[in-house]
This record gives sequence, structure tokens and C-alpha cells, in this order.
Amino acid sequence: MAKPILILTVGLPRAGKTTWAQKQGIPMVCPDAIRRALHGRRFVEESEPMVWLIARYMVKSLFLAGHRKVILDDAIHVIKKRREEWRNEAWKLQVKVFRTSREDCIHRCIGSVDGDVLSGVINFMADRWEEVGDEIDGPYEEDI
Repeated sequence: MAKPILILTVGLPRAGKTTWAQKQGIPMVCPDAIRRALHGRRFVEESEPMVWLIARYMVKSLFLAGHRKVILDDAIHVIKKRREEWRNEAWKLQVKVFRTSREDCIHRCIGSVDGDVLSGVINFMADRWEEVGDEIDGPYEEDI
């Protein structure tokens, strides 16, 4: 039997990653949802190790439950090192890249509750963007 596939979304905040993921009909692990469940906010630095530990166990448990594909939806995957952390012999690692521009992402957050903070995060991540390379097994190609 073929290995299951972990699909990482790669793109800036507000690039459309979550909207796409929700439409796929594939189980999704969303660190932002884990953060809200833990402390009711988008980000608390001290709790990040717990957020990522929970995310890792959620991915593993979904594969153990028999799912063949799982989406891990988070903007931090713009950094190669963060993508590499998800390599595992138990699954294939693929990515779905969203190349929405910095300007479009910032425009999408204008007027939102956390728009000022989020526009700073978008700039921070855009400045650190690292192209996808050999740290993954390939791009995610939707079934036809």
C-alpha cells in the first residue's frame, strides 16, 4: 500500500490557504484552531511548543485512523526548516503553494480585528520566504 500524503500549505497569511483546504474534503490540522482552543487567541509565544506537539499528534492520529491524505494548514511553512520538520518515513510530504502577493494579502486583512498585527506578520514572513525545494517529496496534485 502506498504511503499516506501530508500536504503542507505554503503561503503568506491571507493567501487563501485555509479557504482552499476547507474545500478539499480532506482532514485538516490547523494550528490557528489549536491556538484558539488552547487560549482563545491567535498567538501566544509561550504556548507554541504545545501547539506544534498537538499538531504533530493530530497528523499521526489521522493517518492511524486510516486517512490517506491530511492537510497541515499554516503560514510558517514559508520557511524551509519548518517544512523539513514534517519529513517522516511514515508519509510522503507534499506542498500546495499559494503565491498571493504581499500586497494582496495585506489588502485582505485591512479592517479585520487583528489587521494591524497581521499586516506586520505578512511582511515578516514575506521577507523570510524560502522557495520550496528538495525538502519535500513533490507538489500536491489534486486527483482528477
